[in-house]
Formats: sequence, C-alpha cells, structure tokens
Amino acid sequence: MTSATQHVNIAAYKFVTLDNLEELRPQYQALCNELGLKGTVLLTPEGINMFVSGPRSHIDQYLAWVRSDARLADLEWKESYSVEQSHRRMLVKIKKEIITMRMPLIKPELGRAPAVDAKTLKRWLDQGHDDEGVPVVMMETRNAFEVDVGTFNNTLDYRIEKFSEFPEVVAEHKDELAGKTVVTFCTGGIRCEKAAIHMKNIGYERVYQLEGGILKYFEEVGGEHYTGDCFVFDYRTALNPKLEPTETKQCFACRAVVTPRQQLSPEYVPGVSCPHCVGGKEKAANSAAASPAL
Repeated sequence: MTSATQHVNIAAYKFVTLDNLEELRPQYQALCNELGLKGTVLLTPEGINMFVSGPRSHIDQYLAWVRSDARLADLEWKESYSVEQSHRRMLVKIKKEIITMRMPLIKPELGRAPAVDAKTLKRWLDQGHDDEGVPVVMMETRNAFEVDVGTFNNTLDYRIEKFSEFPEVVAEHKDELAGKTVVTFCTGGIRCEKAAIHMKNIGYERVYQLEGGILKYFEEVGGEHYTGDCFVFDYRTALNPKLEPTETKQCFACRAVVTPRQQLSPEYVPGVSCPHCVGGKEKAANSAAASPAL
C-alpha cells in the first residue's frame, strides 16, 4: 500500500438470520471503537450490512472477528483505498431490513435469484446478448440521484426516489421485457439481490443480479460499458472505475450531488448550499409570489 492509500474501505453484506441483535450491537461498537474504525454497521433480523474504514491491520483484525461468528464465516467483501477514512464516525445500528423494500416474503437467505459475475456480464455486453443469444437489458435498482452520477450504457432507469418504489414500478413494465435477459444491478449487490428475487416471484423468466454490484464490476473488469462514476454513501461521494475518489461532492444542505463544474458556482458553499438547493428555494419563492392569496 502506498502513502496515497493509507486506509482500507470495506463494503460487505450477508443475508442470514441474526436473532441476537441487542447482544451483537455493543460487541461490534466496542471492537470498532477499540480499533479506531469508522463507518456504519447495520444489524437486522435478515442479515448484516457494513461499510467500514481503517488501517489494513485493523481491518484484517475486525474481519477475522466478524467471521469467527459461524453465521458469517463465509462473509465476502469488496475493498477500495483512500488517504482518509471514508466515514467521519462509527455507528452500529439495529434495523428491520438491510435495505428497506417492505416485501417480507423476500428472503435471500432461503434462495437467491441467478447471479452473473462481472467478467461474464462484460462478455454479454461485448456481444450484445447472453450465451443463449437472448438480448441483454441492464436495469437500475438505485435511486435517481445515484444514477445521475454514472450508470451502465443503455440502462433501464425508472427514476425511483427510494427502493421501496421498485416492486410496483418493475411490475408495471414486465410485459415490455418479455423475451429479454434482464440484469439488475446496484452499488454493492444488496438491492439487486432483493430486486431479482422479487422479479422472479412476479413472473420475470430471465432475470439475473450482478454479483457484487458496480463496485465488483469495477474491481474485476474496469469501466467498459459504463459511463461516469459510482455514487457511494460516504465522504468520498463517488468512485471512478479505478475505485478512486472523484471530485464529485454531495451538498450537506439538500443532499444533491454537485459536479466539479457546479462547484465553481458562487451558490456552492461547502456545508451550506449548492446550485440545486438555492435554485429550489428561488423556484419556491417565485411560485409563491405568483400564486393568488387565498
């Protein structure tokens, strides 16, 4: 590891029944604090999701401890590197779901939808069809503002604002995708795993999830067939296909993504405002001024 990559940032999840959350939470918090790690760990009845950052030796010690739990012994993770830790503090939370979908019958632990690995997907996209000659369609499961930072070329993007909207939207478009191989994807694999299972449940015949999501695709094959960067939920905001932080930022005030060009605007004041939220306030004020008094 060079001087420019002093911290290891890991992203990992596993769908598995966890029934001792109240016992686990202080254990995770104590070890992470002891090792000086920063990030977020979500503990849920359906499994675990984590984004944790720290020095190599501390991350290795943490992962060894996590995998000492027999339920998590085969936990896999993705890595990227940064000069600073990717998060500002360490939080361990208990939630109802790893990612909120509000579809309690979907239980990835009991059986996953078919998955396609990054190298196979790249080959499919190179040739324009899967190995059986069926046209391949990429489908977003991420929120609209994440998609705007970057996505696969010629992707179906239904502009959802939150993942719980996905089941209804995807059901509305099922007939349009008959005879196609659909590959769902997201940042790290969680959303597309649930999405693909739901799609199988409602009658999609040929649906896959991208194993490990965009980050794994970047790690294994780079950025071919992808335009832009990948939004991540930490201070780095976005990673390029080399898994390096970019100059894209997120506005603290309105949470909108702010491109390098937009950061040149006088309306961009780090931690205070950006062209998105200033423009929104101006539109609201103009609308109110134009509306008749009631």
